[in-house]
Amino acid sequence: MQAGRALLLVLGVALLVGCSSDKDTRPELNLFAWSEYVPQAVIDGFSEESGIRVDYETYGSNEEMLAKLSSGAKKYDLVQPSEYMVESLIKKNALLPLDYAKIPNFVNIDPEYKNQPHDPQQRYTVPWMSGTVGIVVNTERVKGDVRGFKDVFQSRNKGRIVVLDDAREMVSWALLSLGLPPNDVTPETLARVRPVLAKWLPLIKLFDSDSPKAALLNGDVDIGIVWSGEAALLFNEHPKFNFVLPVEGTHRFIDSLVIPRDAPNPEAAHQFMNYVLRPEVSRLISQDFPYTNPNLAARKLLTPEERSNPASYPKGHPKVETFRDIGEAAGGIEQVVKEVRASTY
Repeated sequence: MQAGRALLLVLGVALLVGCSSDKDTRPELNLFAWSEYVPQAVIDGFSEESGIRVDYETYGSNEEMLAKLSSGAKKYDLVQPSEYMVESLIKKNALLPLDYAKIPNFVNIDPEYKNQPHDPQQRYTVPWMSGTVGIVVNTERVKGDVRGFKDVFQSRNKGRIVVLDDAREMVSWALLSLGLPPNDVTPETLARVRPVLAKWLPLIKLFDSDSPKAALLNGDVDIGIVWSGEAALLFNEHPKFNFVLPVEGTHRFIDSLVIPRDAPNPEAAHQFMNYVLRPEVSRLISQDFPYTNPNLAARKLLTPEERSNPASYPKGHPKVETFRDIGEAAGGIEQVVKEVRASTY
């Protein structure tokens, strides 16, 4: 009896040891970032070199990211907000000031992307990628000149349009079509925007912020208002896809890596930031997701074809503007778009 119990005890210990050995005990980095934006090769390369496991979760809008971050359901080490959301998080004291001594590769960043209005003292952000919101047209199926938002939202294009599923973006297009700045969000300007959206939204077939290029590639739609990186991939796929920056003006976004103030692994976050700023690593990001790369050293590694892609590196456009934090007015944007969509779908 005693021998039997001893044998069972030994077997139990062996099982426990076996189970514990299966557990991944490596240090961890919790990355919360946009979908279709972080190459798996970059994550794998960082993990292999550093021994740090990366848990990568994705979101489809800045607002979705903020809601998850504010809920406290999970603590993240790195998030990837756009410029206006960075500004908002700084005002909330929600970000950890960076130790740039731990990010020596920050020297590779183009000065144009430093000390931007959303981080004027350059205390919190490492630029990831920049880009614009523009119009893609399948020229084999759409005849006539499409130069701006007003040209897209014509009755003849009903059921042929994909747009970003982003309330702030949609309201900015309507504002620009009215000759108003994209950051001029007040109850009065939203009242003017409402009838524009009521006319436009029923013409749209698909709302997609994650991968709007898919519907254009498979022929479900012929016109898209999309992120420039998505447009660049379409241009690479087939020259029939033409990209234009809207004549009315458009949004220039700057997405950055930031560390939440309550991040459990800030050292790992700094390591990742420095790693992705290596020219050869940053070049991998451009290869998979061809937005405008703020890393000048990485840009030198791009091919002439990559640098000449009209969506990745559009020629000068005087009417591009970054979004600013608009505080409580953001709630008005969400409400207007929600109400208009409910009334038209």
